[in-house]
Amino acid sequence: MESSRSRETAIDSFETLVTEARTKGFGGWDFSFLRGRMAEGKPSWSYRALVESKLSGIDSLLDIDTGGGEFLASIKSLPPVTCAAEGHPPNVPLARARLGPLGVRLFDTAAGGPLPFGDDSFDLVISRHGRLPAAEILRVLKPGRSIVTQQVGDRNNIRLNKLLGSAPVFRKAWDLETVVREMEQNGFRIIDRREEFPAVEFKDIGAVVYYLKAIPWQIADFSLEKYQDRLRGIHDMIMEDGKLETTGHRFYIEAQKS
Repeated sequence: MESSRSRETAIDSFETLVTEARTKGFGGWDFSFLRGRMAEGKPSWSYRALVESKLSGIDSLLDIDTGGGEFLASIKSLPPVTCAAEGHPPNVPLARARLGPLGVRLFDTAAGGPLPFGDDSFDLVISRHGRLPAAEILRVLKPGRSIVTQQVGDRNNIRLNKLLGSAPVFRKAWDLETVVREMEQNGFRIIDRREEFPAVEFKDIGAVVYYLKAIPWQIADFSLEKYQDRLRGIHDMIMEDGKLETTGHRFYIEAQKS
């Protein structure tokens, strides 16, 4: 039987971890708070290596939904003309500050609509966990050039939704087969396709809360008040098992404009 003291310790631990996660800021695409507290398995491919393998001999690159510019800034030897687009207002100044010194032009796409570039503008378009407007990407790519993208699929960490009793992340299918079909319908030729479901572990309830705060689309109506009882249940699971196991969902596509 669980002692009164152990129950009090669990309650104190829950409150402390949740308060820490609630008050910790999040900006750009910086998940350093989760280091050592969330273990996210990687797919067998390296998206960075795949992107860098496409850069030889090209003059222009567009990164769609660059976030705070973290990924683009990590790429070696950017082409002479490198542009980035970002539509989430808090990320725009972060991306501008990070990418400006690298000679990258940042375009604020918060207003939505078409990509703010002319037809046949880029040798390569990339989108890491960002939007994938197939018709617009086709338009801004030069003939014979490619889009290289890694996407988060609709089954990513879906166990969190089930444990919290929340609706699925995506209202419609978002997986390799669906996106390949959509891109082919828009005139792309698929060069490479891959899909995997790497393991994910949350080591404490603070990591779960911070993740849901940083990724608001995982639980669209997430709040501590609404989900407090179910979060306590997850906390008890982690205290007993030492971790919460879920599954990621990633897919990769390289597609060429004819």
